[in-house]
Amino acid sequence: MLKLRQIHHIAIIASDYEVSKKFYCDVLGFELQSEVYREARDSWMANLAINGHYQIELFSFPSPPARTSRPEACGLRHLAFSVDDIEASVAFLTTAGVECEPVRVDEHTGKKFTFFSDPDDLPLELYEID
Repeated sequence: MLKLRQIHHIAIIASDYEVSKKFYCDVLGFELQSEVYREARDSWMANLAINGHYQIELFSFPSPPARTSRPEACGLRHLAFSVDDIEASVAFLTTAGVECEPVRVDEHTGKKFTFFSDPDDLPLELYEID
């Protein structure tokens, strides 16, 4: 059996690199660990960390095709982040101009969650943990 240790990172391609970098860093609280321009690809790449752990590679590419999101398409559905207090998190996002769906309760775990979107309409989830 393959012995995976953990998820290393998630790669996200942004239509507007600067807007998405600001969203992930200034709104969601990711730390910019490194950033490099890749001239051969005419592409920026940033490594973003949360709580000191590298999690997201943020890319720009010239004229990327739009992502099919709704109705839900086959493939990666959403990216979820754990939070301690869902109401406080939603309140913060709302003040930052980010629209969240109503908070729901997971019928299997009893935990609260909600969805919102990044600047490219990538579905993101907040999931409250104990």
